Amino acid sequence: MDPCPFVRLIIESLVLKLPAISKPAGPGVHPSTTPCFCALQLQDCASSPHTTPLPVAADPNSTTNLMEAPVPAGPPASVVISLDPPTLQRLSGKRASLVVSVYMGRTGSTCGFSSGRLLGRVRVAVDLEMAPTRPTVAQSGWVSVGAGRSAARLHLVVRSEPDPRFVFQFGGEPECSPVVYQIQGNCGGNRSGCIRQPVFSCRFTVDRRRSTRSMSSSLPSDGSRSNSIRSWFSSLGGERDHQRREQRKGWTVTIHDLSGSPVAAASMVTPFVPSPGSDRVSRSNPGAWLILRPIGGSTSAATNWKPWGRLEAWRERGPVDALGYRFELVPDTGHIGGVPIAESSLSVRKGGQFCIDPSVIGDMVAGPWPFDGGFVMGSTVEGEGKASKPSVQVGVQHVSCMADVALFIALSAAIDLSMDACQLFSQKLRKELCQDQQDYSL
Repeated sequence: MDPCPFVRLIIESLVLKLPAISKPAGPGVHPSTTPCFCALQLQDCASSPHTTPLPVAADPNSTTNLMEAPVPAGPPASVVISLDPPTLQRLSGKRASLVVSVYMGRTGSTCGFSSGRLLGRVRVAVDLEMAPTRPTVAQSGWVSVGAGRSAARLHLVVRSEPDPRFVFQFGGEPECSPVVYQIQGNCGGNRSGCIRQPVFSCRFTVDRRRSTRSMSSSLPSDGSRSNSIRSWFSSLGGERDHQRREQRKGWTVTIHDLSGSPVAAASMVTPFVPSPGSDRVSRSNPGAWLILRPIGGSTSAATNWKPWGRLEAWRERGPVDALGYRFELVPDTGHIGGVPIAESSLSVRKGGQFCIDPSVIGDMVAGPWPFDGGFVMGSTVEGEGKASKPSVQVGVQHVSCMADVALFIALSAAIDLSMDACQLFSQKLRKELCQDQQDYSL
């Protein structure tokens, strides 16, 4: 498999140093107590600006040395901008420029106008010619924001690093049992330099009569570990399977390799049901999927599985209608309680991208990060009611064989189908999601 050349543009150690004032406006009033933020955008790049709060240096009256390390009142800010192959091709031969706009005030807008006051802009030249093959540093240190001796100063480090990724795309909606293609070459869609090669096939099934007991029966009987996993399956489905009218359960997507052998699966183990007195799946009672991998020696006729990850999803309440999700890895020991990996939300109307990336989640993981650093995976999710052909990116360093990729493909299908599973119960699901299939393969 040949990866596509992605680049990560990393802007870190962002700290603002405001000029000293000779006469404070009042007791305890100082510019350093005013919130600040910055907006970052790569010039000639179609993506929206990235906005992040700016910590202010603890001592604004200190001397400004261009080589000194920042001493912020809070943790330095950082932003990661991912550049895909079409963007790199469009910027090829150009001297790209990163524009950092610094504002004093809070983010957001009032009556259509920005709530922040622009202090100035900083431009950093970024050479992207060698970025796909080797790390580069474009800026490190303090720069002036605005003009004059009393201008504010901004500390930032701008660097780039290669981030090769394997790119895949579903040939249709996951519930339509599509083929999954690897995208090679330009990776920008239907372009002349793009190669589409089939690598997996999907099989979507629905079995409303199926319970978590039937899933746990496919696990191998290897003593205490098997009992622990079976106990977990039971707790996931639980007694509420028998206490409520289940409308959305038993969905499974099985991923097969080109020989027809199952290599991964996403199985709905906790049904998606409305909370009492509501027509939506609530955060307090989410639906859940298990992402499964086969145990050695399995065949397409009878497959033994073990859990790799668990995905929960629900419909958020609030001013923005959103699909909330939480994903965790399941320990190989089989004990209950996984490692949290990703938790966020996606717009129900616009969709978005499900992402596993340590630069995005920050301190969410309590223990050691279970992957080898860098971007892990990303998957597109269309908004409710829109046809979806998820595009999946997987970091090269996290792939040792095609079976590793299949797990991320199954996870992508699960988050995409969760948009349908969390649809309001006052609305009717598409017929592809309602069919009963007794020839359940898992």
